[in-house]
Amino acid sequence: MTPRQRLVIGLLCGLVAGAFWGGVFLAPKLLHAFTPLQMTAGRYLCYGLASAALLVSSARSVLARLTLADWRDLAGLSLLGNIVYYVGLAVAVQIAGVAPASLIIGLLPVTITLVGAKPGEGVALRKLAAPLLLVAAGVVCINVAAFQTTAGIGVGRLVLGLLAAVGALATWTVYAVWNARRLAATPRFNSHEWSLLTGVVTGLLSLLLVIPAFLGAAPHVPADWMLFWGVSLAVALGASVIGNGLWNAASRLLPLSLSGQLIVFETLFALVYGFLHDARWPLALEAAAIVLMLAGVLWSVHLHRPSAEAHPAE
Repeated sequence: MTPRQRLVIGLLCGLVAGAFWGGVFLAPKLLHAFTPLQMTAGRYLCYGLASAALLVSSARSVLARLTLADWRDLAGLSLLGNIVYYVGLAVAVQIAGVAPASLIIGLLPVTITLVGAKPGEGVALRKLAAPLLLVAAGVVCINVAAFQTTAGIGVGRLVLGLLAAVGALATWTVYAVWNARRLAATPRFNSHEWSLLTGVVTGLLSLLLVIPAFLGAAPHVPADWMLFWGVSLAVALGASVIGNGLWNAASRLLPLSLSGQLIVFETLFALVYGFLHDARWPLALEAAAIVLMLAGVLWSVHLHRPSAEAHPAE
């Protein structure tokens, strides 16, 4: 595979993963009658069951390749990148709203690049400074808009929601860098197998949430439970099984200095879904944030073109 092919395929994988991941931000809105802990348990129980079902045909071969270190890292990655992250995201969306939560977590292109970029890999950070500043400027715009459009939400609750989003940002940054490094060091498994193994371990960990999430919880009518499990299954299959598998593929094809930037597609799709759900157009600051973030990532893609790397200024 040529460098250009790796770039194009990696970009497509990141784009489609973002489209699936964007729906994650809408789920807490649709399931507003349920708690963040219930949503987390439901989603990852479904993810675990779906992953186990898809892994059945190759289970013997895959399990034979697993080491104790693999199990340890899968547990850590599942806890950080799935359970802890999703609790923070659900709290942020339910309190602060889709737009503020998605745009704070939209800082992931900046944080992953800063934390994960290594000298000699991809493009130097000094060359990415301007694109990253555009992404950061977009986040500033949406935070200003958040405090202008959250009527009826106390400042204390809004701050709590934004802090939950910051916590989700931090945990997924660690997950993304750790997972990318682990994939690079683990050629025994392809991207799909690693995603399914993560799903199985996440499903097992989610069993620990079942009792605190559902015991003594507020009662719901059957229609609410049907919606709950339907949304949980859709998010599990779309965002977790398909989205995570595509993200793993992008992580293997692209350097972290670029793959981290592709998280912006999750943010953009989340905003689109949120605007559709609220039946409104983006406000001026929200539109400016979208333009700034998209411009920053496209600039970064331009800097990572194989021709640019292969033919430095003469």
